[in-house]
Amino acid sequence: MPEQPFQPEGAGAVAGSGGTGGAMPWATSEAETLESPLSPRTATLKPSAPEDPGAPSASPERPRSLWSDAWRDLRRNPVFILSTLIIVFLVVISLWPSTIASGSPLKCDLAKAQQGSAPGHPFGYDGQGCDVYTRTVYGARTSVAVGVCATLGVAVLGSVLGALAGFFGGLWDSLLSRVTDVFFAIPVILGGLVLLSVVTSNSIWPVIGFIVLLGWPQISRIARGAVITAQQNDYVQAARALGASNSRILLRHIAPNAVAPVIVVATIALGTYIALEATLSYLGVGLKPPSVSWGIDISAASPYIRNAPHALLWPSGALAVTVLAFIMLGDAVRDALDPKLR
Repeated sequence: MPEQPFQPEGAGAVAGSGGTGGAMPWATSEAETLESPLSPRTATLKPSAPEDPGAPSASPERPRSLWSDAWRDLRRNPVFILSTLIIVFLVVISLWPSTIASGSPLKCDLAKAQQGSAPGHPFGYDGQGCDVYTRTVYGARTSVAVGVCATLGVAVLGSVLGALAGFFGGLWDSLLSRVTDVFFAIPVILGGLVLLSVVTSNSIWPVIGFIVLLGWPQISRIARGAVITAQQNDYVQAARALGASNSRILLRHIAPNAVAPVIVVATIALGTYIALEATLSYLGVGLKPPSVSWGIDISAASPYIRNAPHALLWPSGALAVTVLAFIMLGDAVRDALDPKLR
């Protein structure tokens, strides 16, 4: 019997496909199985491409903090941009008023009293013959200085007292609550008429001191509530369990998370303090001549409102725009720092 040549398994079924009707499907399916890329016989592991040492590593994005989110929202808020531009302009002319007003606010000419606009004097003259434009520009220095200094004093004093009362509680908290109730019962205008009428100084410091004296209770209430809310968080309890001191807990863990409401209220109050200074000066118990203030100019121009309305219009408009700018800034900051409004 002749020796048959060696054939691989399944080759006879393929060769005899012409005479065997059922062998072809089995052979074909087996061949397809052998050649399938999913077959364990043919599957191979492809080596991964080496990483480029110069390529930046893919790291997870760090979560943004409250302040970074607030700054991102403020940059996209047109109200914040507009109010900031107005405030920056006011600060610049307060520091360097001579850049846009070359004259002196105390130089007056009675021969030009109540005259309208003229070349070099676009706002005209007031009842004493003083340049309204120059006095309006120099009046921004007094109003901004009083508003900023009073706001800083109110924020510092009210925040410290309110934070201590909210953190320690007990007798200190009860005592502060009763004291703030007494100050809230004092009418601001009436208190200014009584307290400032006996002051003979012509500087801005008596007005600033009066505003701080009657303004700190509001900030203290805000700071007290924010501290009480913040110290209930888990990270404060964990720091206390680890043995952190009261000063460290208050300064490192509570204060950064409780300062946002204070900033919002103080920013809005700044515009209110500027209006309060103008009101007290208008009533004659705030700043007094020869000081330059919008309240003084409004008070001096009131008797001549029919003959020279421009002398009243420009300082009143400057005061209104300034107060509105700070209130708009405070509203924008509040919307950005309040997570409930997102």
